[in-house]
Amino acid sequence: MTETYNQTAQDIINIIGITNIISVTHCQTRLRFVLKNRESVDDKLLENLPLVKGVFFNGGQYQVILGTGIVNKVYQEIETLGIQSVSKAEQKAYLKENEKGMKHVMRILSEIFIPIVPVIAATGLFLGLKGVIFNDTFLHLFNASVADIPQSLQQIVSVITDTVFGFLPALIVWSTFKAFNATPVIGIVIGLMLVSPILPNAYAVASTTSGVKAIMAFGFIPVVGAQGSVLSAIAAGIIGAKIELFFRKKMPNILDVIFTPFMTMLITFLIMILGIGPVLHTVENGMVGVVEWLVTLPLGIGGFAIGVAYPLMVIIGIHHTLTMVETSLLANTGFNALITICAMYGFANVGSCLAFAFRAKNDKVKSTAIGAMLSQLFGVSEPVLFGLLIRWNLRPLLCVLFTSGIGGAVLSAFHIQSNSYGLAVIPSFLMYIYNAHQFVIYALVAIASVGLCFVLTSIFAIPDDILVPEAIIAKEIKAAQAEAHILRDQLVSAPVSGQFISLTSVADPVFASEMMGKGAAIIPSDGNIYSPTDGRMSIVAETGHAYGIETVDGAEILIHIGIDTVSLAGTYFQTKVEQEQIVKQGDLLGTFDITGIKDSGLDPTVMVIVTNTLAYMDVVQIAKSHTAIQVGQHLLSLSTDD
Repeated sequence: MTETYNQTAQDIINIIGITNIISVTHCQTRLRFVLKNRESVDDKLLENLPLVKGVFFNGGQYQVILGTGIVNKVYQEIETLGIQSVSKAEQKAYLKENEKGMKHVMRILSEIFIPIVPVIAATGLFLGLKGVIFNDTFLHLFNASVADIPQSLQQIVSVITDTVFGFLPALIVWSTFKAFNATPVIGIVIGLMLVSPILPNAYAVASTTSGVKAIMAFGFIPVVGAQGSVLSAIAAGIIGAKIELFFRKKMPNILDVIFTPFMTMLITFLIMILGIGPVLHTVENGMVGVVEWLVTLPLGIGGFAIGVAYPLMVIIGIHHTLTMVETSLLANTGFNALITICAMYGFANVGSCLAFAFRAKNDKVKSTAIGAMLSQLFGVSEPVLFGLLIRWNLRPLLCVLFTSGIGGAVLSAFHIQSNSYGLAVIPSFLMYIYNAHQFVIYALVAIASVGLCFVLTSIFAIPDDILVPEAIIAKEIKAAQAEAHILRDQLVSAPVSGQFISLTSVADPVFASEMMGKGAAIIPSDGNIYSPTDGRMSIVAETGHAYGIETVDGAEILIHIGIDTVSLAGTYFQTKVEQEQIVKQGDLLGTFDITGIKDSGLDPTVMVIVTNTLAYMDVVQIAKSHTAIQVGQHLLSLSTDD
């Protein structure tokens, strides 16, 4: 086998190009390359190598998926070839330092908006429920009307529905300070200053009937609040964070605690109120106006253009810019037509997955399609995009683009728009319950998009090479595995307490597509990892984020803590066992800091994967999805019988 690992290493390096490699490292399942030119690599050649399970490009890294155990051996062979290798922490620092242009902007916008998306989505649900309940049609079912609802109750409900958008700039400035490693509490105070009730309300000043006028500073500079201004809030956050970090370096320690916040808040507030704030608000209104113009073009032309463009934006990673525009739309108009159009991409993806699942004879492709579809149903599109649409040829992608465009055109022609964002595919219907007409049209177009893409993909886009059954079937693999292991039926228990979810719903495309094997996932409620079965520790990652166990009954179990947590280089993790150690079910393997992982912007979900899945006739999840599970409860059933 050493020759096989050596040959695989040489083949991978030859296909990628030794001069194309900046650095290479590995985690428990994949090689991670930083390349000079990702486009020069022939993905198809790599995927055809016997030990390679797939390739994936994400976060600036070209990832070659090999699987547990194999990746270590192939990496050892790569090291003998004289390839530059750096630590995981150095690689992460390199990627961040070398971000340029749009990639740098995307990362910043992502770090700013990801923390506040959940509260905006929740506010949308509150607004939807308010639209349903505070509705004469609904209330007539109970012989009541909106006029019968006490004014005090309506005011209390308005607190729930209006707070987020009323103080949105404060949330954005806080999040921006956090993204730039400045002091978040200073950011939130600056944001509150921008929407202080002492300042004239921006919406009231803009209204021709309110009679509210701007304060004229120095007789010629109009001063108003920054209500609804996303660009102004981002600018205030960036400027304030830079000012604070400057003063932290220059201010004497004895003065730093008081005078750094003082100077940061004073200078930032003056710059925003008297300088660039009004200008940015005007620019932002222009952006909102352009989007509103596009979605109101006749015959849905603008909707078609947006629907086609959005998937392409996802591919090149610039779709996060739309979050800023969507936030502005919601803050200024109360509605968001942009996400409504873009959502058709997700439904088109579902149709494409169904076509692959029904037409493919290749079991691996069929499994990938089903796993990718389950992920897409809850808004994770990468498994579909990289696992199906652009893997074989461009035809599946073209079917999705056309379907997404048609769906967007119809929705814009009917003026359909949500009251929130942050929800995709199945959860997205909740953003339209505020209005029955909007909900029905959106649902019909969504279902039609799934059907259209299914038909188009089935007829025009299924590659010929997956219409032929796999040469090696599961029984043959089982027989080969049985020569080295005596397999028995067994149960695998939960290694951590928390909420059980399907493996196909996790945010990592490699695990969600079951490329590494079948299994389950748990959103942890505590940071203790225990052995799910008796066995030998085949893997104990130096970073503490992954463990491998070969069980006494022949199963190979991978426990992977978090998504991309290898980048933390061991921070927040502690191991309590050593490689080759014999463990019993319930033995403590290690600990991890859930809060620390989340604060680093990463997902702490724990995945339990049977990496030799094909050696079994079936691997079945015992627990029910989205239910609580405790350490030691049965999680998976492994069966060797037909």
